[in-house]
Amino acid sequence: MMKLKVGACAVTFAVALLTGCTLDPHYVRPAAPIPAAYPEGDAYESTTAAKAAADAGASGSLAASAATPSTAPLAVDTAWRSFFRDERLQRLIEIALANNRDLRVAALNVAEYEAQYRITRAALAPSITASGNMTRERTQGAIASSSDVSVGTTSWEIDFFGRLRSLKRQALENYLATDASRQSTQISLIATVATDYLTLLADERLLQLTEDTVKSDQATYDVTKRVQELGNASLLDVQQAQNSLASAKANLASYRRAVAQDRNNLAAVLGAPIPDNLPPARKFDDESMFADIGAGVPSLLLTRRPDIVQAEHALKAANANIGAARAAFFPKIELTATAGTSSSTLSNLFKAGTGAWAFAPSVSVPIFDYGSNKASLDVARIEKQIEVADYESAIQTAFKEVANALTARATYVDQVEADREYVASAQNYYTLAEARYKTGTDSFLTFLDAQRTLYTAQQQLATDILSRQSNLVTLYKVLGGGWEG
Repeated sequence: MMKLKVGACAVTFAVALLTGCTLDPHYVRPAAPIPAAYPEGDAYESTTAAKAAADAGASGSLAASAATPSTAPLAVDTAWRSFFRDERLQRLIEIALANNRDLRVAALNVAEYEAQYRITRAALAPSITASGNMTRERTQGAIASSSDVSVGTTSWEIDFFGRLRSLKRQALENYLATDASRQSTQISLIATVATDYLTLLADERLLQLTEDTVKSDQATYDVTKRVQELGNASLLDVQQAQNSLASAKANLASYRRAVAQDRNNLAAVLGAPIPDNLPPARKFDDESMFADIGAGVPSLLLTRRPDIVQAEHALKAANANIGAARAAFFPKIELTATAGTSSSTLSNLFKAGTGAWAFAPSVSVPIFDYGSNKASLDVARIEKQIEVADYESAIQTAFKEVANALTARATYVDQVEADREYVASAQNYYTLAEARYKTGTDSFLTFLDAQRTLYTAQQQLATDILSRQSNLVTLYKVLGGGWEG
């Protein structure tokens, strides 16, 4: 058995010496642990969108386009300026990309890893230095001088077994992983800006609705109180009107606080104050605020979504580290060499006969290290297994996020449409209840119920529109769009 091992090592040494190859394992991308297609079914198909597409011939509205996602351009091929059509939002994203500190740190990390790669790469070539010195000393009354000039390299490792090249490849993959992380940070930043902007628009809409409700409740309370003073209404009606007014005022304070906090959150993610001279904004419920995008197939995520690309580069780096750990079992050859001239007088320094040189190769062979090299190789192999698990987990997470966003895109269309029907019905109920109360047909309680129902329906519509618009941003993000301008 020992003879076989020695023979195998000799063959490996000869091959490495002749070809200069590394000892990295052959890299094979792990199989993606996800289905070949995204889920299908009623939860992923909008009945409202399908009807709109049939009626309008897929005219391009949000509802119509959601019915035919396969015809839309892919998210990864859609630049963020093309996806976000609101000019004010575009300007806010520009400000964030220029000022956000997290993105700045991500870019500096890329520069740092690129420099680390260049350091590792430089170890493959000898470092040559030139030096010169002169010595003049007096000993026992005699003065002696000596001068020398030399050029040489110190401790240059000849990479017979690819250890340095494996480390260089590892550094390169770490650099590429960091750059993919920067892209992922940019996508997240753009999505955060868009979501915070939509939240601000939604809360401003809710604040406006609440202000209108407070005005309406105040007018109702004033009228009810006057009628009660005339003896045509009960104290119960006055108390109910006052309760409704107090509740609306509490909501008003809440939404004023929310709008102020939304502006603070947006300024923080921008990394700069919100300018006063922004372009006009589109309406909060504008269905053309975003371009339609297609999901493609799950396999596209493997090569186009930055966090998955980052995970694969980390896996490749771990693979290269195994090669470096394997190379530690073989001899390490280093070379020190100098050439120059030396003379006792400066005038004769470069004349014939003053030349000097030194050539000092060294070989170190691991014989007994108490299992250190074996343990290092085991660590490298375990780290690769960890990176494989992280890579597969990143794929599964991406698939889940896209699938959830796809079902939300379809169902939110139906939900918002139902909300609009609810608001229209509540408006009719309020109008009818108000008329019947004024004529004495219905009680004041019925009128207040209609008023609260309308307000609740309007709130629900604004909240669900925010959820729908935010989900479109999320879908664009999880499909890997947003790192190209």
